[in-house]
Amino acid sequence: MTTTSTATAAITTTGLRKSYGDLVVLDGIDLTVDAGTVFALLGPNGAGKTTLVRILSTLLTADAGSASVAGFDVAGQAPDVRESISLTGQFAAVDEILTGRENLLLIARLRRVPDPRRTADDLLERFALTDAAARRVATYSGGMRRRLDIAMSLIGNPPVVFLDEPTTGLDPQARIEVWNSITALAAAGTTVLLTTQYLDEAEHLADRIAILHQGRIIADGTLAELQALLPPAHIEYVEKQPTLEEVFLAIVGDHGTDVKERS
Repeated sequence: MTTTSTATAAITTTGLRKSYGDLVVLDGIDLTVDAGTVFALLGPNGAGKTTLVRILSTLLTADAGSASVAGFDVAGQAPDVRESISLTGQFAAVDEILTGRENLLLIARLRRVPDPRRTADDLLERFALTDAAARRVATYSGGMRRRLDIAMSLIGNPPVVFLDEPTTGLDPQARIEVWNSITALAAAGTTVLLTTQYLDEAEHLADRIAILHQGRIIADGTLAELQALLPPAHIEYVEKQPTLEEVFLAIVGDHGTDVKERS
């Protein structure tokens, strides 16, 4: 179902495999992510989402297959890949002792950007954190910490951003705050690969969605394409299209039960 062109792709993988002993985590992953889009990788715990992100971000070596990010080969050009990406994990990597501005200034100086103060101020405004800039991060809400974490990941303007389950543990309002930040990233031309277990998150944010189950991509397409995999909507008084949750459960149900988490 994948229709994106490798000529415009920010991320590609071909036959990517990874195992730990007898446990196969990734079993031949073929993936293409168009530049400047939000691509959601959807799957239950243990599906291999985090393992795939770790390979693409050069933190883990694949057993077989190939992958490229921002035009660079992940295995052969790892330093170039690292300069082109940013990775935000499941927990905010912020220093609670420092203020929001100090966190941004620290990363800006480490990355040797030309004007750290201006960079910090621009990101504080972009992520609606200016009013809290002088407060210690220990006083921030969960949503504010996550927004600051994403802001820190954008210092240096990486063209590709990996967000590995960025709203895990957040309350509904904080999740919406993060969603707005992700939407703004894509609008600015950043490619976002988002892993999530939340079906409504993928439905709300993603241009394309891939469902990863037991180490394999079992469906890949736009929301409309995935909805079309189910029978036409039953019409009573109004037409009701299947939700992404219904599509996901129907597809996964045909491919066996979940495996133990290992990613």
